[in-house]
Amino acid sequence: MIHSTLAPHRLALRPVALAVALLAVAGTGLAQAQQAVAPAAAAEASLPSVTVSASGLQLGANDMTTPVTVLEGDELVRRREATLGETLNSEPGITSSHFGAGASRPIIRGMDGPRVRVLSDGAELHDASTISPDHAVVSEPMLATQIEVLRGPSALVYGNGAVGGVVNVLDGKVPTAIPQKGYEGSAELRANTGAREGAGAFSLTGGAGNLAVHVEGVARDAGDYRVGKGWAPEGEATRKVPGSFNRTDTGSVGLSWVGEQGYLGAAYTRQTANYGLPGHNHSFEGCGVNGNRLDCPAPTGPAEVHDPADVPVVDLRSERFDVRGELRNPFAGFSALRLRAGVTDYVHDEVEDGAISTTFKNKAYDTRVELQHEPIAGFKGVVGLQTSQRKFSAEGEEAYVEPTVTRKVGLFVLEEYRLGDWRFEGALRHDRQTAEAQTTGIERSHNGTSASLGAVWRFTPGYQVGTSFTRASRAPSAEELYARGLHMATSTYERGNADLRSETSQNIDVSLKKTSGDTTFGVSVFHNKINNYIYGRTLDALDGLQLLQYSQADATFTGIEGQVRQALTRNLGLTLFGDTVRAKLDGGGNLPRIPATRAGLRLDANWAAWEGQVEWVQVARQSRVAEFETATPGYGMLNLGAAYNGKLANGSPWQLYVKGNNLTDRLAYAHTSFIKTAAPLMGRSVTVGVKVAF
Repeated sequence: MIHSTLAPHRLALRPVALAVALLAVAGTGLAQAQQAVAPAAAAEASLPSVTVSASGLQLGANDMTTPVTVLEGDELVRRREATLGETLNSEPGITSSHFGAGASRPIIRGMDGPRVRVLSDGAELHDASTISPDHAVVSEPMLATQIEVLRGPSALVYGNGAVGGVVNVLDGKVPTAIPQKGYEGSAELRANTGAREGAGAFSLTGGAGNLAVHVEGVARDAGDYRVGKGWAPEGEATRKVPGSFNRTDTGSVGLSWVGEQGYLGAAYTRQTANYGLPGHNHSFEGCGVNGNRLDCPAPTGPAEVHDPADVPVVDLRSERFDVRGELRNPFAGFSALRLRAGVTDYVHDEVEDGAISTTFKNKAYDTRVELQHEPIAGFKGVVGLQTSQRKFSAEGEEAYVEPTVTRKVGLFVLEEYRLGDWRFEGALRHDRQTAEAQTTGIERSHNGTSASLGAVWRFTPGYQVGTSFTRASRAPSAEELYARGLHMATSTYERGNADLRSETSQNIDVSLKKTSGDTTFGVSVFHNKINNYIYGRTLDALDGLQLLQYSQADATFTGIEGQVRQALTRNLGLTLFGDTVRAKLDGGGNLPRIPATRAGLRLDANWAAWEGQVEWVQVARQSRVAEFETATPGYGMLNLGAAYNGKLANGSPWQLYVKGNNLTDRLAYAHTSFIKTAAPLMGRSVTVGVKVAF
């Protein structure tokens, strides 16, 4: 409820209030100047669109020392799916956890969970998706205006745990400018055949004087989806995955004060979701452990028969209150002061047979304050403070993690220096994390210092090479420390280890780009050696149930990703793309659920108001598996897309688009998924949609 979102633990209000007060004090001169402006001029006061990108210094993609992917405009419309993970799944170096249709989190270079930081315009999202892959990310792709992905641990200014990378979802829920004509917005409708999905979205911003208001919303209703030919579990004739439906509603309202030097605004966002958990196995009820072995009770009577279609359902509710602001030239020597703060009240119930079996709650706050300084001896940079608190609890049959309180504080600095065709970058961050288990009273604290150095050299027009070296520390999550119990959604019995130490990763990344001419390309290679890598090691397996022990061992991740495009004519282009990652334990053995090697070929075309593309993606067999893990066969997919761009009588742009995925109806399994055989990838599907901007 709204009142619970606005009334979190009193400690949550202190850093938020302090940061708001800092903006208010720094902006006193701005407010006084505004009072002297004539009413007509004040009505025109606006701030150009402010993009707080994940680079920390609002850099362009070609200035980055490590690879970055930016989805925006028509490309973002074409790539969007129902979840953030599936939206990014086709980008080089990025896959998804895929847990049916309702939950899918990005995996970057084989790393997932807490190693991939998901942000909402620079502020951390607080849900339960880092705890388990069956929990949804509370980010709505249809409301995103831009999605940025930074690969590798060099994005450490957003947290020492982001050793895999950062996904920053930009949105417009907090207005940063007054629309020139007083209002602006968009509306979109789309439908999908694979899951009989219907979805609609709208966004509207209006304002006058110095006040702007924004409202937006999305409604989605998708049924169980069909998979490719040849899949029929338990002799069923249907090709639909039971419990793979997804119904989501998201709404947000925001208000901002906009001046000539900055803005300060707030937004309230509420999301509700109702989705199924495929692959849930009731036969594991009552199973426990005996030492390092699973122990399941022998049946005492006739086995209980469960309808395969009767799967648990997640009933999710998330409320978040955001405060965002930016003030240019706040103090002498500083060019910008930025604030990102949020309070989240998240809860989801797992419902079985009409009754709530388990309830997960996550109440959290986060605050981030940045000061960007003017150049000093040629150095330009930003210093900042980030703090957060998360109260997580699980109650019920599958409460495999006791209630915990996790507190984090981080200080960081990022500096750049340009010299001719060179750009140098350095970052330093120190974090302290305290994770307290509420039931047992066990408390563990971890300190970590991370640093990175990088450079970009434009050695000839249109060409550049980038390299970075990062040493990053990641503290274990509360779940890795304190988990203990049966988790039937992933068919595991999980055991944490309160004595886990922080991970230390040493990553080197080298990239080569050609950004102009008929041939353009970008290729990156990386080598990441991680000491004390934390992973779920399977100690035992029994009838599909695995005993998963959070353990530590030295590990190495090595890979390559990239794409090259050749312009064939003014209207045709051919792109070759792909990625591969090799993740293994230094002492021997493979890490579990590592993405398979991929390669693809895409032909794109444009003519007048038309644009389109056709691509073939080939995913290799994944046979480099961990203990108790099975290999996954390879597959190929044919995808097709087309769009027509037009304008209404008043000049407003509109777009009609269609895309077909897996047109050969291939049966495909995601090796990264805990439930890959219970929920294969979607079969043939066609999506049609229309979007209008006004």
